[in-house]
Amino acid sequence: MKTIPFSPPDMTIEEANAASEAILSGWITTGPRTKKLERIIADYCNVPNCVCLNSQTACSELALRLLGVGPGDEVIVPAYTYTASCSVICHVGATPVIVDSQKDCVEMDYDKVAELINERTKVIIPVDLGGVPCDYDKIFEIVNSKKHLFKPRNDIQKAFGRIIVLADTAHALGAKYKGKMVGSVADFSSFSFHAVKNMTTAEGGALTWKDIPGIDSGELYHQLQLLSLHGQSKDALSKTKLGAWEYDVIGPWYKCNMTDVLASIGLAQMNRYNSILNRRKEIVKKYNNGLKEFDLGLLNHLDSIRQSSCHLYIVRLNEFTTEQRNLFIEKMAENGVACNVHYKPLPMFTAYKQLCFDIKDYPNAFNLYHNEVTLPLHTCLSDEDVSYIINTFKHVYKLVGGSDEKLG
Repeated sequence: MKTIPFSPPDMTIEEANAASEAILSGWITTGPRTKKLERIIADYCNVPNCVCLNSQTACSELALRLLGVGPGDEVIVPAYTYTASCSVICHVGATPVIVDSQKDCVEMDYDKVAELINERTKVIIPVDLGGVPCDYDKIFEIVNSKKHLFKPRNDIQKAFGRIIVLADTAHALGAKYKGKMVGSVADFSSFSFHAVKNMTTAEGGALTWKDIPGIDSGELYHQLQLLSLHGQSKDALSKTKLGAWEYDVIGPWYKCNMTDVLASIGLAQMNRYNSILNRRKEIVKKYNNGLKEFDLGLLNHLDSIRQSSCHLYIVRLNEFTTEQRNLFIEKMAENGVACNVHYKPLPMFTAYKQLCFDIKDYPNAFNLYHNEVTLPLHTCLSDEDVSYIINTFKHVYKLVGGSDEKLG
C-alpha cells in the first residue's frame, strides 16, 4: 500500500543550495534576496511594485492599515474561506460583514454583496479559492455602481473614490483572469508562500497592487516597509553602511518582514514555477478524466476566462451525507491517501459565533462544506501516485456510498 501525504513542500537541491548560500553570505534577515524576490514577483504579476512579508495574513492586514481602514468601517468577506481572510478585518478594528456563497459555487453571492454595501463599507475581500479567480468584472461592476455611497476617510481612499478590492489570492499565484495575471486584476492582492502553497518560502507572502491615479507607488512601498519594520526609517541593511546608524521611528508599528533565508527559497522556487504550474494542470486533467463516471461537484480550474493555479482539487460528493464524507476521508486514509476539507465556513467556528454569526444564515456555504473532500494535488505526486489515488477513490466511493456504516 502506498502512503500519499496531502500537501508536502516540493523541495530540491536547488532550494537547499540557495538557502545555504544565504545562510553563509553573512546576511540572513531582510536584504538583497528579499528585494530581488519582490522584483521578480512584481514582474511576474505585471505590477509596478511588490512587498514580501512573513505571511499572506500580514500582507492583507498591512494593506487594510495602509488604506486607513479601522473602527467604524465595514469590510465584506465570504463565509466559505479560511479564517485569515476575515481575521485581518478584526485585527484593524473594523467590522467583518460575512456573505454567503452562491448556490453550488464557492464564490460569494454577488447580489448579496451589492445589497450589503452602505456608507461604512470600505473594502471587499474576494477569495480566489483553490486558485480559481473570482468574477472580477462583476465585483468591479458592483463597486462602481455604489460609488455614491462611498465616504473616503483619507487621501488614498479619495484617490479610489469607491470601495477598494483587496483580493485574497493566497492560492492563486500564476492564475489568470481574462488573460491578465492575478496580482494585477484586483486593486491589491495578497499571496501566500506557506509550506503547503504552490510556491513556498516555508512561511511568507507578497502584496501586489495596481497603479492608483494620483498616488505614488514608490511611496506606498515605503509606507509598507515602515509598517512592517516597527516604523523604523531605515531597514537593517541600510543601517550597516559605515556611519549610517542613525534612524527614526515614524510610528509604533509592526514586525512582519520576510528574511533573506526564506526569500532565497522563494527565488529557487520561482526559477521552476512554470513547470510546477504545468504539472499541477496535468494532475487536474488526470483527476477530471479518472473521476468522470461519478456524480461529483468539481471546481472548474481551466476554461477560456479563468486559468487557475490549480492549488486545491476540491470535490463535492453530491449524494453523500456529512457522516459519509467523514467516513470517506477515514477510509481513504486507511488506504494510505491523506485528504482534507476546504473549507469549514467561518460561522461554524467559535471565534465567529462569538461575533454573533450563525451558520443557519449561510445555507449555501454549509451545503458546499458538508460533503466536500479535497484530494492531494502537488508536484511530489508521480503519475503512478495519481492513478493510485483515483483507483482508491473509486473503491472507497463505492464502499461508503453503498454502505450504512456510521462513524463512532
